[in-house]
Amino acid sequence: MKRSDFHYDLPPELIAQAPLPERSASRLLVVPPLPAPLQDRGVRDLPDLLREGDLLVFNDTRVIPARLHGQKSSGGRVEILIERLLPDAEARVQLKASKSPRPGARIALDAGGEVEVLGREGEFYRLRFHVPGSLEEWLQHAGRLPLPPYIQRTADADDDARYQTVFARETGAVAAPTAGLHFDEALLDALRARGIDFGHVTLHVGAGTFQPVRVDELSEHKMHSEWLNVGAHLVEQVRATRARGGRVIAVGTTVVRALESALRDGELQPFAGETSIFILPGYRIRSVDALLTNFHLPESTLLMLVSAFAGRERIRAAYAHAIAERYRFFSYGDAMLLWPSMDEVRA
Repeated sequence: MKRSDFHYDLPPELIAQAPLPERSASRLLVVPPLPAPLQDRGVRDLPDLLREGDLLVFNDTRVIPARLHGQKSSGGRVEILIERLLPDAEARVQLKASKSPRPGARIALDAGGEVEVLGREGEFYRLRFHVPGSLEEWLQHAGRLPLPPYIQRTADADDDARYQTVFARETGAVAAPTAGLHFDEALLDALRARGIDFGHVTLHVGAGTFQPVRVDELSEHKMHSEWLNVGAHLVEQVRATRARGGRVIAVGTTVVRALESALRDGELQPFAGETSIFILPGYRIRSVDALLTNFHLPESTLLMLVSAFAGRERIRAAYAHAIAERYRFFSYGDAMLLWPSMDEVRA
């Protein structure tokens, strides 16, 4: 299977550059298995599209204000994007500079304090921060929110709220689990009133989610690693949902990656640790019955994941429909509700 199998042409004006005034005002493309037709609905229709006893699983990760700027002793400017917080005021980061700094170099930060370059591992640097208090707390006022590279503007105060889900609580991501951005308190209340249950996993989305697939032969692609936690309470919720005949609906591809990584011999088990799972057509997703997700970049691993779930031809047709109907794409865009292809259900 090749990267080019997942290419599509997207008019640039369909890339959402800002959120809608209301979170739950986005459109929703419902993609049932063939031969049922596609449905143009709205996110606020979710209570009518789901049923009592279903379980919605959210990713409760919270985005770090992870973008910083500084200056080397030589005067060269540096941009730092934190990939992951580490113990002892250290972090793994992506670093942009005219000349790569060597171990031992120090960078004065515009927000105050400085960092020491400890070393480099592939595309990532390891830095030690010399800042007041804990690094996580310091970043809350010193860092800037790292909007995705396809949003052609600087993050502002509105993004500080809107690029977080309303249920974000576990700090550690550098990108939002964007399917969750569609939920506001009014929609959550309507879903509760419908008898739909909520569960949470944590997967700290890394900057690798924006890295392009650079090889055409997908068997040669090395997936980035992310930290996740699927707790015992969520496992019990899933088991109870299945026992009562309810369905498990993942809110976002990160939830699918977390749950699939926590499967052991086909059964969901509590798990905390790293995952570099790569899901593409030919892989059977067993942990969820439906998936709410945004539209994904051409040739991306996330587009491959949704194609594995709903079928490659079905996803191709859905994306063509969304482009023709002028849906809004990517992080601040509209959403899809996907059901598995009948081939996957029968397998």
